[in-house]
Amino acid sequence: MTMFTINRQAVNVAAEPDTPLLWVVREHLKLTGTKFGCGIAQCGACTVHVDGEPTRSCQTQLQDVAGKTVTTIEGLSPNASHPLQKAWIAEQVPQCGYCQSGQIMQAAALLKDNPKPTREQIIEHMDGNICRCGTYVRIISAIERAAREA
Repeated sequence: MTMFTINRQAVNVAAEPDTPLLWVVREHLKLTGTKFGCGIAQCGACTVHVDGEPTRSCQTQLQDVAGKTVTTIEGLSPNASHPLQKAWIAEQVPQCGYCQSGQIMQAAALLKDNPKPTREQIIEHMDGNICRCGTYVRIISAIERAAREA
């Protein structure tokens, strides 16, 4: 059993210590907002926060989060009221939507550390989160909007 906190709830998970956090989140805890993309930590679809830092859950083992705090897209806000979630809708960011939870979690980490980033800082921070639909311009606009309206 591995104990950690996810979305403000203490959990105890019975899984092998080397199980990827992504599968623990999706299969054991049934939080399906976090997506499987590439499985090698290159696309960002599986991004969650571990102790406040953006982390690729496909390459993070369950044993690595023992005693830590994990936040998924479901835990970012209880009712989709986070400024980024509102901005994502206002800027009509998603097309297929598959990568969006990872994009939002990556952006949330940026705004937590840098509430008023420049466009260049946004681009640099978001580099590595892939959107197969190519909505990068709208992603940047949504982050800029969230920074203005937060």
